[in-house]
Amino acid sequence: MINKKLLTLILPLFFLFHSCNLMKTKADLILYNARIYTVDSVLAVTEAMAVKKGKVLALGTSKEILEKYRSVIRLDAGGRAVFPGFIDAHCHFYGYALNFRYVDLNGCKSFDEVLDRLKKSGEYKQGDWVVGRGWDQNRWKEKVFPDRKKLDELYPLNPVVLTRIDGHVVLANNKALQKAGVDARHLFNPDEVEIIKGRLTGILSERAADHMRNTIPKPNTEDLVKLLIRARENCFAVGLTTVSDAGLDAETVDLLDELSSGPDSSAMIRIYAMLEPGKDNVERYIKNGAYLRPRLHVNSVKVYADGSLGSRTALMKKAYSDMSCLHGIQVISADSLRTICKLCLENGYQLNTHAIGDSANKMVLDIYGEFLKGPNDLRWRIEHCQVVDPADMHKFGEYSVIPSVQATHATSDMGWAEDRLGPERVKWAYAYKNLMKQNGWLANGTDFPIENISPIYTFYAAVARKDIKAVPEGGFQPENALTREEALRSITIWAAMADFWDSETGSLEPGKNADFVILDQDIMEIPEDDIPFTKVVSTYLSGIEVR
Repeated sequence: MINKKLLTLILPLFFLFHSCNLMKTKADLILYNARIYTVDSVLAVTEAMAVKKGKVLALGTSKEILEKYRSVIRLDAGGRAVFPGFIDAHCHFYGYALNFRYVDLNGCKSFDEVLDRLKKSGEYKQGDWVVGRGWDQNRWKEKVFPDRKKLDELYPLNPVVLTRIDGHVVLANNKALQKAGVDARHLFNPDEVEIIKGRLTGILSERAADHMRNTIPKPNTEDLVKLLIRARENCFAVGLTTVSDAGLDAETVDLLDELSSGPDSSAMIRIYAMLEPGKDNVERYIKNGAYLRPRLHVNSVKVYADGSLGSRTALMKKAYSDMSCLHGIQVISADSLRTICKLCLENGYQLNTHAIGDSANKMVLDIYGEFLKGPNDLRWRIEHCQVVDPADMHKFGEYSVIPSVQATHATSDMGWAEDRLGPERVKWAYAYKNLMKQNGWLANGTDFPIENISPIYTFYAAVARKDIKAVPEGGFQPENALTREEALRSITIWAAMADFWDSETGSLEPGKNADFVILDQDIMEIPEDDIPFTKVVSTYLSGIEVR
């Protein structure tokens, strides 16, 4: 039997507690006992956060938030560090998804190892396409492009296309060349199709490489959706909640839009889609203005000014130090770039131009200047800006052009960059601190699948200027390292600014999307060389756990 005296004491306390709890503001999620880096204007750090309808409702101490708000879901972070969801300001999300069909050739130390991986990848029926990606001749003892001869011998009845790590060069066998209609008389550009003694070697670069890749049959829609979902899950696993996909066509954007608004949309990653300037994209998207959805923004154009440094197709003012007959490849003419500048201005679209060599950067900055004329908030970007002549550096600030860089490019290229550029010119390369100073900020990404997908590696490379093995000691050209605060901003709020998404995401402030990531270590405090070993505990998108 219940003790009546005890009951008369307990009941008033129960109703008092229940009444006090009802007086609290209802939230959908309360995160407390955390170290939350808000990445606001002063980099405020707080303990707790309340979330409602996918937005940050309030921030404060654990005591303040728990006393003022109630929620069925209360998450004790155990003192761990919490950051805004990481943003990759330049990657190839769609291409990354397609790459799951490819044989992984990353890290191969010779062309023989490339062939061995192809052999181990499985049996192929006659006519099946054999595709791979990731080879890099700079890792080989003989640092020269391979030839198709062995591929022709091993796969006479199968088209084979092997994409270099940077995506700017492919090696195709004879069967693939036939499928694509490429022969010694079909030259896209004399510099884009390698011919030795009247014979195609199978090496194609830039537009010729694009033509070859476009010949490869695409997966059906059902399989493609599965690949995109797998790519999304991998992004969430490393703490990415927003990606900027650098170069898409209207058909792909339509599919991403369907995924972003369909039954699985609550778990779809945010995508900032940069459109290629093709006719279909212009008519269906660009001429109709910005296309903005909660998980998909389409209001920018991506073009290429040149190629890549690793392939010696980046456009340089002076010849390559290790191949004096080459200056690189100019992919777009000055007049064509001007036409696209005009198109973007007239339709309210941002323009993002790939430029790696110092000559390409000068051309883009000068043409941008003709249209931008001075300070502005149009946020036109140069993607990569790997080698910038000091004489042109000031133009980023003069025309408010955003440097969109990838910190891991510096640590991937540092072993051979001086060979390409020479001891003086390499000092102008990967100059992230100098680039940041021009406008006071820059955007950072990975360019995945060219580099590892992890934004934590990006952060580490920006701060330490080392690879994940902590090489070299002291860092590569450490004068251009970013501080931890700068590096954090470059993969959160500054990346959001570069995507015109900063009013909604990029920092944890009331009214913004509750996109956040919980890490097992505090990357702002731990020893520098421990940063790459930091793990993601969980990732939240609009207040919902997605990892």
